Amino acid sequence: MNDATANLSAEPGGRWTPGRWFFVIAFVIVLHVALIFIFGEKHAVIPRTIEKVPTITLADADDELLALGDPTLFALPQQRDLATVAFLKLPPVNQPTNRYTEPARPLPFSANGLGAAFGRFMPTNVPVAREPLDLRPVPELTVPTLPEESGPGQNSTMQIAGDLAHRQLPAQISLTKWPFPDVLAPSKVQVLVDAAGTVVSTVLLESCSYKEADDQALNIARTLRFTPSPGLTLGKIIFNWQTVPPMTTTNGHE
Repeated sequence: MNDATANLSAEPGGRWTPGRWFFVIAFVIVLHVALIFIFGEKHAVIPRTIEKVPTITLADADDELLALGDPTLFALPQQRDLATVAFLKLPPVNQPTNRYTEPARPLPFSANGLGAAFGRFMPTNVPVAREPLDLRPVPELTVPTLPEESGPGQNSTMQIAGDLAHRQLPAQISLTKWPFPDVLAPSKVQVLVDAAGTVVSTVLLESCSYKEADDQALNIARTLRFTPSPGLTLGKIIFNWQTVPPMTTTNGHE
């Protein structure tokens, strides 16, 4: 037994080796191809006869049956219509040219009339003597004014600000002056007024540093009555206090 036969021998246990499988498959393929070449037909190919071939025939442009297939036969002018023959085929008209040159016509020239128009114009425009122009601006004279300082008011005043300024008071409120050695700052009170005009809330926003004046401002704000208006109105009342020097006795005490 040679080496090839030994390699194709089955392994112990009855299993084939991969080499044996490859040999068997290759042998079957070669045998199949050989049978095809041996038993295959070797007849020559005979071309098939061509019968009943469609043909195309070009129609004449003057064919009347072809003209009947035109959808615009009765809608558009045709070459054989009367309008086409009589009106549409007009003879060509040559357009006139605009290159026209007029013959020269020189104007008559008179040497005696040179400068006559200028001589008639000058007597009607006599130059007027004018003063030299002064382009400097004219100075504006102003008188210095001193600011007028208004003296202190006679009595204390009350000012209404905010949305409450549109609602008037039925009567004027008279405020007195405070005996104080210095100027008092305004007392600012925030008030809330109902629709009937009654003050329902008062809040001291800014103090004037004098308790009696602040208390009086709150008391006056609570007793104010404004004109009726729909809804609540929030505003601010400013009391501008006027002061007078406090009275002193002979021994220097107030």
